[in-house]
Order: sequence, then structure tokens, then C-alpha cells
Amino acid sequence: MTMVELPLDIPKIKALIPHRTPFLLIDKVTELEPYKSCVAYKAVSYNEWFFQGHFPEHPVMPGVLIIESMAQSACVLAIASLQSDTVPDNVLFASITNVKFRKQIVPGDLLRICTQVIQQRFKLWKFESKVFVDNELADEAEFSAMVT
Repeated sequence: MTMVELPLDIPKIKALIPHRTPFLLIDKVTELEPYKSCVAYKAVSYNEWFFQGHFPEHPVMPGVLIIESMAQSACVLAIASLQSDTVPDNVLFASITNVKFRKQIVPGDLLRICTQVIQQRFKLWKFESKVFVDNELADEAEFSAMVT
């Protein structure tokens, strides 16, 4: 296994996962322990494409995109853990459970996305992810994904 050099900035993240603008929803990975956990960040700007319609007078990051940012951090974790001469094609959602939205994410927020591997068997991975804003728990979810 090749070790990933931290921190991972956007070009290094793009080398690991297939997501691209405007759907790349993590900006940096500062911690990564293969098969265990990672910490990623997303700086939420007022200029984000989704704020044009959600909602123009009171911009709030859509919950589904918060979950997607969690999933992308898990994708980085899984692919970096498995990294060898052949990188997996993709990491695809299998299930999402125990989702809790505790705080609205608004422009100016810096998301700290903490993702842990709960279980890994063959191609199926289970994760727990928590999003913090200013050290306050904002959102959380458990989900599983299939590495293809």
C-alpha cells in the first residue's frame, strides 16, 4: 500500500476520487489513517452554485449535499486505504441510516468532516461521519458503500 502524503488539497483529492466541479464537495483532507478514519474540510462560500435556488433570500446548504460531502470523505478514506498500483474505479452508496441534521449550514461555515470506518468486509464498507462547525456537531450519518 502506498502512503498518501498529507494534507490532500483539491488536485490530490481529484487524483483519488472521480468527483469534479461543481460536485466536488471537499476542499482538503488533513488527517487520514488507512482503514480507520479521516478528517476533511469544506469551506462553504456564498458563491456556491446550490445557493441560487436553496434559498436565495436565506441560503442553506442542502442536506443531501452535506451527506455527499461526508460520502466523499469516506470515498477518499476507502480509496487511499486500498491504494496500490490499481486504484478502485469508484465507491458507491449502498445505504444511509441514522441521519441527523442538527444545525443549518450557511455561507461562511467551515465544515470539519470526521469520518470513521465502522466495518469493512471485502468490497462493502460501513462508515460513521460527523460534521462540525465551530466545534459544534452540525450533522451526522451512518452509511455503507461498495468499492467497485
